[in-house]
This record gives sequence, structure tokens and C-alpha cells, in this order.
Amino acid sequence: MRSTAIELAAIAAEAGAIVMRHYRAETGVRLKDDRSPVTDADEEAEAFILAALARAFPDMPVAAEEAAAAGRACAPSAHFFLVDPLDGTREFLNRNGEFTVNIAEVENGVAVAGAVYAPARARLFLGGADGAYEIAAEPGMPINLRAARRIRVRAPASDGLVAVGSRSHNDAATEEFLRRFAIKQYVSAGSSLKFCLVAAGEADLYARAGRTMEWDTAAGHAVLGAAGGKVTRWDGTPFLYGKPGFENGPFLARGL
Repeated sequence: MRSTAIELAAIAAEAGAIVMRHYRAETGVRLKDDRSPVTDADEEAEAFILAALARAFPDMPVAAEEAAAAGRACAPSAHFFLVDPLDGTREFLNRNGEFTVNIAEVENGVAVAGAVYAPARARLFLGGADGAYEIAAEPGMPINLRAARRIRVRAPASDGLVAVGSRSHNDAATEEFLRRFAIKQYVSAGSSLKFCLVAAGEADLYARAGRTMEWDTAAGHAVLGAAGGKVTRWDGTPFLYGKPGFENGPFLARGL
């Protein structure tokens, strides 16, 4: 496993323990200017991640969701980190466990390494140049790298595909796009966990038309790419990072 991916996974795991402390208790929630929710868990976890990245990678710019909302994000550059301390805040507030901590390394527009931690599910995913892995990781416990299980996308079944999609943000445009495929089952899930389900061979594709930001997708993209999958725009062209405002367009994440 690439050392950067391991370091990002360790930071994500510690941030996930912070998130779970708030999940088990009452946490303050407010609305940002775009009317999306933000909680104390988002802010405390992001502060921890930013401090940890600054220690481990002192010269690397970082674009993080809550810093960006406060006008403090770095400008897109050739090499930087993308951070979402709590992806799936609505899932967190709905207490369904489908939220993640996302940290990704981006180089020349490509998500080259990433970690996605779903602490309520004890599932830690990481991916980089040496492949993609999953580790069973209980919040607050040391990561056992020797227990890492290599994951790989699966070949599609002859009777159709399993599509995974947003639990909170489904839309008609995505449903129309999916009609291009032989879908036998549609599974709803929250946060960047959707990329990881495809990476782990538990689903075949994930399409999204609605608005997302780069910190929502880059870590899962890195894991999926390391597992043999890919993410493209709907016209098949590369899905890259460092765009103005860090805002994504429609994308398709798929295995083989």
C-alpha cells in the first residue's frame, strides 16, 4: 500500500472517532449559506484533519469543505488535498450510519490516493498506487494493517447490473441516464460509501447528475480507481479535479 494512502487512512480513522463521539450524543446543527447542514462534528473533525495534514505534509495545500464555506479554501493547484470531514451530514442527522470521512490526494487533476472511513459501519477503505484495501476498523481502536483485505471491482453478472445511488439526493436526470444500462437492482446509500461499494464488488455502478463538490467524490474516486474501476463524465471523458470552485458536474462511477 502506498504510504500516503496509509497516512490518510490513519488520519481519517482518528477523525471518525471524533465524529462518532458527536453521533452518540446530541450535537449542534446549523445551516450554511447554501442551506446545507453543518454540525459540531463536521467542524471538530475538520480542524483535527487540517492540523494532522499540516504536520504530516506541511507544504501541501488543502481544500476542505467547512474552510471553503468560510472562504478559507486554497485555490485549485497541481498537487493538493481534498477533505470532507463528514460526508453525508443528513445521514448523520438521520442516524442511519451512512456517513463517511473523506481525504484525498490530487495530482495534476487525478485523485491518486484516498481514504474513506465509515465509522458507524467500522469500514475503512483506502486506495493508491499499490491497490485498494478495506480494513475492519472500530472507532477509536488502532488500525490493524495486517488485517487489510484487498478489494477489486467485479465483472458484471449476465442478468444485469446493480446500481447504487444517493439516498438523499436522487433526481430525474440520473434516473433517465440509468435507463441506458440493464439495471436489475437499485440500492440506496449515503455519502462516498457508494464509490466504495462499487470498489468492493458489492455493486456495479453509481451515477450522479445532481450537484456535488470535489471533496465529496475524490477520496471514493481514488479508492475505486485503485480497485480497477473508473469515474468519467457522462460523455465518457475523464473526471478531473481542481475545477473552478471545486464543483463537479454529472459523473458515472463503475467497475468493469
